[in-house]
Amino acid sequence: MKYYITTPIFYPNSSPHIGTAYTTVAADALARYHRLQGDQVYFLTGTDENAQKIVRTAEANNTDTKSYVDGVVERFKDLWRALDISNDDFIRTTEERHQKVVQQIFTKLYEQGDIYKSEYSGWYCTPCETFWMENKLNEGKCPNADCGRDVELLKEESYFFRLSKYQGALLDYINTHSDFIQPVSRRNEMVKFIEGGLEDLCVSRTTFQWGIKVPFDPKHVVYVWLDALINYISALGYPDGENYKNYWPADVHIMGKDIVRFHAIIWPIILMAIDVPLPKVIYGHGWYLTKDGGKISKSRGNVQDSFALIQRYGSDAIRYFLLREMQVGTDGTYSEDNVVERLNSDLANDFGNFISRSLAMVVKFRDGIVPPSGQEQAPELELKALSTEVKKAVDKSLRKCDPASALEEIWRFVARCNKYVDETAPWSLAKQEDQRERLDTVLYTFVECIRIMAILTAPFMPGIPSKICGLLGKDERLIKWEEADQWGILEEGIKVQKGEPLFPRIDMTEYLTPEETKTVDEKQNAPIESLEMPVLEFEPIKEEISIDEFAKIDLRVGKVLSAEKVEKTDKLMKLEVEIAGEVRTIVSGIAKHYSAEDLINQYVVVVANLKPTKLRGITSQGMILAASQGEVLEVLTVNKRLPGGARVK
Repeated sequence: MKYYITTPIFYPNSSPHIGTAYTTVAADALARYHRLQGDQVYFLTGTDENAQKIVRTAEANNTDTKSYVDGVVERFKDLWRALDISNDDFIRTTEERHQKVVQQIFTKLYEQGDIYKSEYSGWYCTPCETFWMENKLNEGKCPNADCGRDVELLKEESYFFRLSKYQGALLDYINTHSDFIQPVSRRNEMVKFIEGGLEDLCVSRTTFQWGIKVPFDPKHVVYVWLDALINYISALGYPDGENYKNYWPADVHIMGKDIVRFHAIIWPIILMAIDVPLPKVIYGHGWYLTKDGGKISKSRGNVQDSFALIQRYGSDAIRYFLLREMQVGTDGTYSEDNVVERLNSDLANDFGNFISRSLAMVVKFRDGIVPPSGQEQAPELELKALSTEVKKAVDKSLRKCDPASALEEIWRFVARCNKYVDETAPWSLAKQEDQRERLDTVLYTFVECIRIMAILTAPFMPGIPSKICGLLGKDERLIKWEEADQWGILEEGIKVQKGEPLFPRIDMTEYLTPEETKTVDEKQNAPIESLEMPVLEFEPIKEEISIDEFAKIDLRVGKVLSAEKVEKTDKLMKLEVEIAGEVRTIVSGIAKHYSAEDLINQYVVVVANLKPTKLRGITSQGMILAASQGEVLEVLTVNKRLPGGARVK
């Protein structure tokens, strides 16, 4: 099968940062997964260079625009190499192959009446490359939540694209293609935006000359969004190139949530206007936020040197952290101590330690020679069944563009492997001559578990398979996705080695300043009595009830499918929750503490047999449980993958 995946093309106005990297790492993991599946993959990334902000940044750096952009683009390419990104193409919007296609499409749209000339007067935000109506401004500034910067009043002759003409057709398409915009929270946002009415789009500028000229009116340059979005087909050689014929429509456009509107509205309408099939999925992920809740961005000045992080912890560790922390529909939290915690807990303790101690026992008890497997017992059968279950779950998660859930499933297998070591206790078996065959089976199972772990983690941490294969004395042809739930693949008699730890534990204090180290030491070494604890006041515990009375309460796990604030209220949130195959509407007073994106795809605890009641005209069929103290409230969620409807008792 063909599989075409793209990242957005990034602004090269300064070096890329770790927040930028998530999109490309996620796309790479999906591309690698599909290659392991045997699909013919085309993976595109690139840079969006025809923007006014690029010109201004170059001027601020006292250099010409092209030289400045060339230097920054190389930084992007260097970072993608450092992160082992396996893109098949890198498109630059200053390339001739792109410019020709943009001019061709602009002319076609003009000739068929979908582009017309008029005059624009409005407020323009250069960093966002967006025009705003005055009533959309926030106290006179850009209304984008991540921007809030000054806008400037512009009045100029411009060409406009008739977005409004295609509003109904796009809405019909979205309503009949439920998977087109993902996750569902983004889809809901886009439907609401379209239903509010689309205005025709300004698609040319005359106040600067950096960019692609309108072929029949060269004083105009094509405005960034019409120009930029076309990269997804210009890179394939639209309209006659073999890659275009083979790979379009795209299987997935993956991007940050801040640019979903352009990809889910402007881009599909452009394609409709030129009679080109629409991409299959527009996927908008969350942002990486700092611990204080701010987005990581160049403009906020809170970015960390990506190259330094990779050099410090390794590409695989950074990739793992980024992919594991970003849950579907929500934002992730980034800090360096979070990276270290994940590395030490998941990679060093769970993953790396299992591999090290398992191979060490094969070396110690069988001189590194993998013994034959004998009669299997319950622990081996459990591992086999779990590997099948996990592989299916990983397949399902990755086909839904959900690397975090896929890794969560893989770590279920990793955890079971570690438990297997403890329950089989090979060090005890080695002391009993009559347990030799049992020890052989356990040691063989260790090595098979390592092989399966190498396969399952290959899309996410591409440096790991070659290292594990080296320890097993094999080459990377051992990594076959279809064998991730098959056992008995490794032949007995191969020689393995323990090797160095794949993920050594990190001591965070090695990277702290002397003052930061002193603060950490003081906190760790402070006597317990010196740590002041606040005196809290709690509500009194209510009168006792019998177990029979408690049994009347039916608590169930429910999966949140969608969420939105109830209009004209501060506290109420309307949620659609799946419980035992039934979708219920539940109204909960949690809107001050949670956004819709925080809740979607979360597994919450619901009082399922509460009588329905009406809140603000909405029938609420249950109650979501939450804990609170003072101004703090937290919804009770279930971390393990339980189906909506599982009993809580």
